[in-house]
Amino acid sequence: RLEHFIGPPLLQAFMQFYGFDEAKAWEAVNFYRERFKVTGLYENRVFDGVMPLLETLGGQGRQLYIATSKPWVFAREIARHFDFARHFKVIYGSELDGTRTDKVELIAHLLAEENLDPASTLMIGDRKHDLIGARSNGLDAAAVGYGFGSHEELCAESPAYHFQTVDALHRAFVRG
Repeated sequence: RLEHFIGPPLLQAFMQFYGFDEAKAWEAVNFYRERFKVTGLYENRVFDGVMPLLETLGGQGRQLYIATSKPWVFAREIARHFDFARHFKVIYGSELDGTRTDKVELIAHLLAEENLDPASTLMIGDRKHDLIGARSNGLDAAAVGYGFGSHEELCAESPAYHFQTVDALHRAFVRG
């Protein structure tokens, strides 16, 4: 099942789901990246309704960031290609050497770099790693059911909010 590889750091996923040791897992990650940087980057899609939500939030002056375990160099190219980079102040991701693939570490880095108050910052995510990273850094988290995490996976992390659709998220967080 490929869903196991969407969300967690790839190195960790190869070790956990294939039983690879670290050296073999790095070999798999590098093989994956060779295809991803040429083709895989462009095989993504933006969920229906996300662009209007981003436009509304940006129009209200909200500062938006991306925190992904994907290497930032890939994340920024995806955002540029699908024309949503302009909605985010900064796109944070891991380094190619594996630094900051852990969401706890990545969110802590983002908070420090941007001087954000965790009490007034919300993490929206579709996998448990997003919710764990938020909780560990003192942020509320909103789980979204339209992504790749199962309902059970997300509920197990007790997010402050849970939205099944982009429309439900939009209604809850857009000031009228």
